[in-house]
Amino acid sequence: MVGSGTLIPDPHRGAPAHWVETGRSFLLMDCGAGTLRTMARLGLPWPEISHLLVTHFHTDHVGELAPLLFALKHGRVPPRRDPLTLLGPTGLRQHLAALALAHGPYVLQPGFPLAVHELPPGGEWSHPLGDFKITSVAARHSAESLAVRVETQDGSLGFTGDTGPDPGLATFFRGCEVLLAECSHPDGEEKETHLTPGELAALAKISNPELLVAVHCYPPLNPTNVPNLLAEAGYEGRVLTGWDGLGLDLKDGVAEFLGTKDG
Repeated sequence: MVGSGTLIPDPHRGAPAHWVETGRSFLLMDCGAGTLRTMARLGLPWPEISHLLVTHFHTDHVGELAPLLFALKHGRVPPRRDPLTLLGPTGLRQHLAALALAHGPYVLQPGFPLAVHELPPGGEWSHPLGDFKITSVAARHSAESLAVRVETQDGSLGFTGDTGPDPGLATFFRGCEVLLAECSHPDGEEKETHLTPGELAALAKISNPELLVAVHCYPPLNPTNVPNLLAEAGYEGRVLTGWDGLGLDLKDGVAEFLGTKDG
């Protein structure tokens, strides 16, 4: 986990970003503010990133996209030649064009091949060498928001992005060994576009992951209290609250805790 929180400043939880290593690929899911610095602090091989997936275009999830492309263009010696694949919702190409107008042509012309794939709800994209497959479904947040499943040879990872309650989303995640799920607001402060612990518990009861990891908690919800709140809401599964540097290893359908990386 590179960023397990929100844009609200927090010493332990930055804006959303999650690093996935599978096969020969390095996949970054979302890239909020602070992602580059935290990847460097954690010792992750950010110059070798092969794929970037964004779930939607809100600043806390995509605010470091242009800086990432700048760093990949200017921060490698010798210069990068390997392609970078960008995956995201419908509108990704338009978003990149707007960033290029604001920041400069390097966004679209970083000096290495840039492949852009837009995923509609219900879309699917497969790595050409079989490292992973991504399937998407609409999430109840912004007009373009996606939730995704990442299928690998070692198991499946689900990521809600930002979403409100949706029974169909719980079914979509069924069978995922690890579910990274937003849990933004306390019970009693429900919103259509985010989840509370009670709403997340209802989703997790249906999806039934081997490990549920709660992320994206806004004050006054204390992230460390979320596992207890989920239990009080009737969820009996294995739960962690995310923090930056948390490492997990998924093998044979079981997620093992690797500890915390911290540079």
